[in-house]
Amino acid sequence: MSLELYFDRIQDLLGRIRETQAGAIRKAGEMVARSLKRGGIVHTFGTGHSHMVAEEAFFRAGGLVPVNAILDSRFSFLEGALESTRAERQEGLAYGVLSKEHVTSDDTAIIISNSGRNAVPVEMALEMKSRGVPVIAISNLHQSSSAPSRHHTGKRLFEIADLSIDTCVPPGDAVLHLESLEQRVGPASTVAGAVIINSIMIEAMLLTSDEGNAAPVFPSANLTTTSDETIASLYRPFRGRIRCLDKT
Repeated sequence: MSLELYFDRIQDLLGRIRETQAGAIRKAGEMVARSLKRGGIVHTFGTGHSHMVAEEAFFRAGGLVPVNAILDSRFSFLEGALESTRAERQEGLAYGVLSKEHVTSDDTAIIISNSGRNAVPVEMALEMKSRGVPVIAISNLHQSSSAPSRHHTGKRLFEIADLSIDTCVPPGDAVLHLESLEQRVGPASTVAGAVIINSIMIEAMLLTSDEGNAAPVFPSANLTTTSDETIASLYRPFRGRIRCLDKT
C-alpha cells in the first residue's frame, strides 16, 4: 500500500508543478535559450541532495551539451554527509568555488536549493549576479519563505534570483505519513527538481531549434551509434568552459 501511496503523491506533486509552475519553467527556458544564442552556457549548482539535480543536467543523454555543473566534493557527501551539511551553511565558500569556473555575463545560472536558506547557495546566487549572470532558482518557496536565512544578508535564494521555480513539495520534503512512524517519509524534492530542470532544458532546445540555431544535444554514450569522437566533437567548442568535462 505504501508504494502505491508514494506513487500517487509523486503524481499529485508533478501535477501541481505542471499546473502552477509551467509559466515560470517556460520563462526559464527562454532565459537559457537567450544565453545559448549568445554563445553562453548554463551553470548548475546545488548542495547536499540538490547537487544531484545540478548534475542531472550535465553530460546527460537527451540533455543540452553546453551545461557546466559546478561540483565540489564538500557539498556532495564525498567528504562525509555531516561535513556536507556543515559546509553548505558556511559563508565564504562559494567565492572560492566559483573562482575556478569560466563564467561570463552571456551565461545563465540555475541554482538548486530546496530550503533556499543555506549560506552557500545564497552566496553562489549573489556571486553570479555580481558577474552579470541571470539566476534561476529551483526551491521550495513555501518552506523557504517561512524560514530565516543562514546568510548574513538575511536573504534567501528566491529573494536573489531573477526567476524562481517552486518544487511544490511540503515542508520537510517527505510526502507520506505512515501510521507506524512519527516522521513523514518519501522524499520528493529530487524527483521534482529533476523534472523541472529537464523541462527547462527542453524548452530551451525547442526555442533554439525553432529559430534555426539548434543547441547541441548529448546522445547516450552507451548507444553503439555514439562514438568517442561524436562526444568529443560535441564538446570541443566548449572546452575550457566546462571544468568537470575531463581532467586535462
